[in-house]
Amino acid sequence: MATGLIRRAIASASSRSTAASLRYVCVRTMASEAQAQQVDLKARDKTDVKTFSIYRWNPDNPKKPELKEYEIDLKDCGPMVLDALIKIKNEMDPTLTFRRSCREGICGSCAMNIDGCNGLACLTKIAPSEAGATMITPLPHMFVIKDLVVDMTNFYNQYKSIEPWLKRKTPAAELDGKEIRQSKKDRAKLDGMYECILCACCSTSCPSYWWNPESYLGPAALLHANRWISDSRDEYTKERLDAINDEFKLYRCHTILNCARACPKGLNPGKQIQHIKQLQLKP
Repeated sequence: MATGLIRRAIASASSRSTAASLRYVCVRTMASEAQAQQVDLKARDKTDVKTFSIYRWNPDNPKKPELKEYEIDLKDCGPMVLDALIKIKNEMDPTLTFRRSCREGICGSCAMNIDGCNGLACLTKIAPSEAGATMITPLPHMFVIKDLVVDMTNFYNQYKSIEPWLKRKTPAAELDGKEIRQSKKDRAKLDGMYECILCACCSTSCPSYWWNPESYLGPAALLHANRWISDSRDEYTKERLDAINDEFKLYRCHTILNCARACPKGLNPGKQIQHIKQLQLKP
């Protein structure tokens, strides 16, 4: 009988201990969840506000151009400047005007001046809020249509003037419907030129282009001119060289190389212009 009493006492004490342990675990779990919620709320409350100072001008409004400031929480925005512009347009100011298309650095549409440097908004990362406000303006020394949109007419006309297409003297009939073959070595000569996306970052960073935009072809157009001059399949090399052998069209380049620094594709238009000048010296 005494043994039975002892067994029941032990079992009762054990069950009470187990229940106490379960209550302790539940309390600890609830406390951990509450602490996690508090930490999450604190993280949400902590914002990372960044100021963007953006060039604004509307041709329908006679007011002078101005820099308008917008504040964005970087925790609720993508990492690129284009993300910030799209957020401002969609959520804060639908009148903000800028060009954009691919978001991948291929189309060249979103070229603009960001903190004093030409670049593509889709490839330029937003500087930390600690760095201060980010200033965004149109490409320099271009006629502004509205806000960050500039008139590219003269730029495209200069590109058209160098006839950026394959020109042949050999009649097509002699090819017998076959492609014009090119060796790997000749194809490699086009590297560093064909990648140009005509964003105009290089040309609008060039002081010579600023002062002579109507007569100097600029880094972008001359880079493409050299692309066709260097193409082994093209048969108008001499004519192309003669067409740009001009005091202003070609020789306004003073090898400042702002173009190479500004190119978002990592190209070097100044190097290609030097190649053209060297070809002009050959008899």
